[in-house]
Amino acid sequence: MLPRLPDAKYKAFISYSHADEKWAKWLHKSLETYVVHKRLVGLETEAGTVPAKLAPVFRDRDELASATDLSSTINQALAQSSALLVICSPSSAKSHWVNEEILAFKRMGGEHRIFCLIAAGEPYASSGDGSGPEECFPAAVRYQLGEDGELSSNEAEPIASDVRPGKDGRENAKLKLIAGLLGVGFDDLRQREAQRRQRRMALIASASVAGMVVTSGLAAAALLARNEAEEQRRIAIVEAEKARQTTDFLVQLFSVSDPGEARGNTITAREILDKAARRIENELANQPEIQAALTGTIGEVYTSLGLYQQAIPLLETSLQNRRALEGISTPELTESLNRIAHVATEQAEYPRAEQLYLESIELLQGSAAKDELAESYAGLAELYFRMGKYEKAQPLLQDVLSLRAQFFGPETPEVADATEELGLSHFDLGNLEEAEKLLTQALNLRRKIYRDSIHPDLAENLNNLASLYYRQGELEKARDLFTESLTMSRKLLGDVHPDLAGIYNNLAFLHHDRQELETAETMYREALNQQQKIYGEEHPKVARSYNNLAYLVHDRGQEQQALEMVEKALQIARATLGEHHKDVATYSATLGRWLGDSGNYARSIALLRESLQLKSEFLEDEHPSLLVTKFDLTESLLGAEELDEAQQLAYATYNFLLNSQNSESWLALTAEGLYGELLSRTGQLEQGESLLLDSYTGLSKDESVRPVFVKKALQRLVAHYRRTGVDTKVKELEAELLAFSDAH
Repeated sequence: MLPRLPDAKYKAFISYSHADEKWAKWLHKSLETYVVHKRLVGLETEAGTVPAKLAPVFRDRDELASATDLSSTINQALAQSSALLVICSPSSAKSHWVNEEILAFKRMGGEHRIFCLIAAGEPYASSGDGSGPEECFPAAVRYQLGEDGELSSNEAEPIASDVRPGKDGRENAKLKLIAGLLGVGFDDLRQREAQRRQRRMALIASASVAGMVVTSGLAAAALLARNEAEEQRRIAIVEAEKARQTTDFLVQLFSVSDPGEARGNTITAREILDKAARRIENELANQPEIQAALTGTIGEVYTSLGLYQQAIPLLETSLQNRRALEGISTPELTESLNRIAHVATEQAEYPRAEQLYLESIELLQGSAAKDELAESYAGLAELYFRMGKYEKAQPLLQDVLSLRAQFFGPETPEVADATEELGLSHFDLGNLEEAEKLLTQALNLRRKIYRDSIHPDLAENLNNLASLYYRQGELEKARDLFTESLTMSRKLLGDVHPDLAGIYNNLAFLHHDRQELETAETMYREALNQQQKIYGEEHPKVARSYNNLAYLVHDRGQEQQALEMVEKALQIARATLGEHHKDVATYSATLGRWLGDSGNYARSIALLRESLQLKSEFLEDEHPSLLVTKFDLTESLLGAEELDEAQQLAYATYNFLLNSQNSESWLALTAEGLYGELLSRTGQLEQGESLLLDSYTGLSKDESVRPVFVKKALQRLVAHYRRTGVDTKVKELEAELLAFSDAH
């Protein structure tokens, strides 16, 4: 269900073709400057409680200057808008994007909150499909939405006002739209508007009479008022000049009049960004406020593309300029702090990110900017999640939920978001029962908000709850929700989108675990293909898709191809993220493990040492990822017969886990088995056998343990009995190992 008028972030969303921009600008200004008659304010109508103003109104060409993802921004703005206003003309009737915006709004439940302004052409200009050259209504306006979320053959009856010559005229057309937005009668609104104009005229006349008998005291007051008015006028002129310069800058930037500047007959987003960054630095040095805003925006776009090295200088410059400005608002300053903190988090510069988020929070605490404070808390929580500090992340997310409930109200999309994030935090901590409760609560709230409509946030919520069921081993439930999420996302987002790639990856994981390897490979390759189309080859998300696919290929016995894929992932990560990043540590660990399995111990040990060094800087000592890399390094050291170093590492890891809160976990059991193997190899057979048996028995009984760890524990036990010459045990365990391999 879309938000009612008083609760919506945007009172309306204007959809139009670029050819009708003058009408969109006129309508945007007319609505945002309109003051609702005081006798109507507070009146309950079918649109909700009548507000005092109709601002803000979303006009995408104005609002998207700082957007990082057109599709997600448009969908979010539509979901936060109470109504959709469509500028109708032959150009908009042919516009793919106008049609898609109308269709998306209808799918969100807004079919009865669409209002049309006919600027040119004719409605239903041709019989049949309505595709004549003069047709002004897009297809999504002309036809009703079917139960399947697609346009039906049933004609709609759009509500329209008309500014064409001889029709309603501008003023009446505007009032018709406003009446529709407010849910009041047009005649009533027109009469009140006429009364207001008469009162204004009467007020001016009274003032002119009173001016004939002004005393000296009133003259002094008038002088002060004039001075104040002059100051306000001066400020307005300055602000208008800033707006003009910003507009001119953007218009010139995006007007590609010289194809020679591009690499061919098209210009890429990256070329536009690079050009913008140069021009901002060179041409706006005398306008620090505008420079800071645009520099930060371009830096954020670079961030979304994974171009962190290009983003950081711009974001740092924006922050520096804003710190130097007098009267800079706290939200603007904290926006710059949070942007750099986000990039630092992505680059695994965790201390720097923490410092920036904490500064942002300190500035915002005690202010009225509750939503901005919630955003800073959410960013810091994400940072702690990346660091493995789940216990520190959770109370922050609880604060985010509380702040958003206060700021937006209890049954709003923002509260659903915060509830979902808190549920994911419990998921990370292993509190699966509480996680399921919160994720289900968020999903139920979204279903209530959007009713029977589809929505990107609803699709994401389905995906996350499916991931929880997947973790719990409820694969059928997980598959059903993943599939529902994928179907919904494809209707909303098309066939290629980052969200779709994520769902394909999740479905691939599920089929992978079910040993449906062919289906899983198809899903992994579709995810990789989508990421490549969206981001190009050199992008961190493409690297992750290569890494995911490599695991599947490895499980299918194609070890060499798997090594090449994870090598590719590592190369992309190093090129795009630098050497000092958690993804580099992850891919180095995977490549090192598999090289160790293939007997290439020298490079395996080098990569695993590199990974361990990086992970030790990013992660807590008890983080599973760091501990698994210690296990892998121990195994490669054993393979290379570097027993002294292997024994030191194995003992230190085993002793650490034995005295930690994870003393009974699968991690402790794995460490126990590795230390048992060291004891066995160094002649302490009895002690080694005891640890090896305990390790394998414990791991084999825990259904949550990945099969590879159980298999390795069994292989260690077989090797021990070979060492001690107990052939009957060797044969018995080899048969068990063969059966286990066949089953997994």
